[in-house]
Amino acid sequence: MSDAGLAHATTAMAERGASPAAIATFDRFYRMLESGEQGLIPESTIAPLTDVTTLEGVAASEADRRAALAKVVVIKLNGGLGTSMGLSGPKTALKVRGELTFLDIIAQQTLALRQRYAVDLPLLLMNSFRTREESLEILAAYPDLPVAGLPLDFIQNAEPKLTADTLEPVSWPADPELEWCPPGHGDVYVSLQGTGLLYALRQRGIRYAFLSNADNLGATCDPDIAAWLLANDIPYAAEVCERTANDRKGGHLAVRTRDNQLILRDSAMVVPGEDEHFQDNTRHTLFHANNLWVDLDELAALMERSGGLVPLPVIVNRKTVDPTDPSSTPVIQIESAMGAAIEVFPGSQAIAVPRKRFRPVKSTNELLLVQSDIFDLDADANLVSRITHSEPAISLGKPYKFVPDYLARFPQGVPGMRECTSLTVDADATFGAHVTCVGDVTISGEPRVIPDGATLTGTL
Repeated sequence: MSDAGLAHATTAMAERGASPAAIATFDRFYRMLESGEQGLIPESTIAPLTDVTTLEGVAASEADRRAALAKVVVIKLNGGLGTSMGLSGPKTALKVRGELTFLDIIAQQTLALRQRYAVDLPLLLMNSFRTREESLEILAAYPDLPVAGLPLDFIQNAEPKLTADTLEPVSWPADPELEWCPPGHGDVYVSLQGTGLLYALRQRGIRYAFLSNADNLGATCDPDIAAWLLANDIPYAAEVCERTANDRKGGHLAVRTRDNQLILRDSAMVVPGEDEHFQDNTRHTLFHANNLWVDLDELAALMERSGGLVPLPVIVNRKTVDPTDPSSTPVIQIESAMGAAIEVFPGSQAIAVPRKRFRPVKSTNELLLVQSDIFDLDADANLVSRITHSEPAISLGKPYKFVPDYLARFPQGVPGMRECTSLTVDADATFGAHVTCVGDVTISGEPRVIPDGATLTGTL
């Protein structure tokens, strides 16, 4: 039954134009799934990661920074639609600082680094077919952004969702596109190879790729890290940050005890019943920021040895074919994480970076924070905090979950937050202009309008 499912799936991928490497990768993961592989990492097989290099300890000279950046490409993962935030297009098309979208800021950051260090520094988006058109329209406002001989983007692969009980490709005539899914961001390596970009970049003398999520504006291309990689001939490096209670459900690096190899453990890789260990931030004190640096020469050699693929652990993601309809057909999406590649590069390392390099926007809570007066953009389009104390904890209720509803409740912009320590909004409140939050603020009860110029403190 599953042999037929594999044949149907790979035939469909070939008809859709998938590369041989993408099909081979799916074949490998399918067989792992069929054999019962779940990609789980027991706590008994790992030790905490403790002693790591810090960014503060790798400062380079201006000459070394320039030489290193000349050998780097910036790759931003831009396939997400932001559906969990009520968006139907690319999340990065959302205006996040005034009239500037995520993509505007990324473009400006890239151009500023080029000007400062007199290097090309290519920028590539890994788009999905759903995000490509609108994203490239935004970047068209920056005619100097393309680098001669290279595109601004490439398209990640797609694979069939599998019916959970038969492992056959699911059929969903109501919307056939829902029969397909991305293979997780571990697909970035296969997509680079399948599009010919891995070869093209290496031909240009590009040694390292800096990969990060496009919704993380803190993930700028740091020239000190690039110089450290080159000086030490490091094949792969992952950025990590100090873990707090808010990061307990995020992935972390660990040391595999049988061979002392660094590995990534995401929440989907936790053995049932071991969440307590996974979420113990006194044991696993550093979390994985998903900012990665990969030696493209080492990547090419690895893929050549492995038959054109990267032998990553499988992630089995169980969903319904229509993610908005829990009663629709249960499916399995076979995925992988790009950060899991740390275990297939001997000599891979972690580097501890400040929290400012981890600024993802996964909900309207983070959106409000990034849009607030706590941050400014400096001359190089870097997001800079204007406070010296801890950032406020923000918890917005259900009326604010989706971006259109959120924007309707902040028609004149979000409140001033520099003196705020926490903001909890349980009520359906619409905020006027120039509202300021001070200390701990809780808004509950009946729907209301917060008047222009109000200063909020305590419980309302």
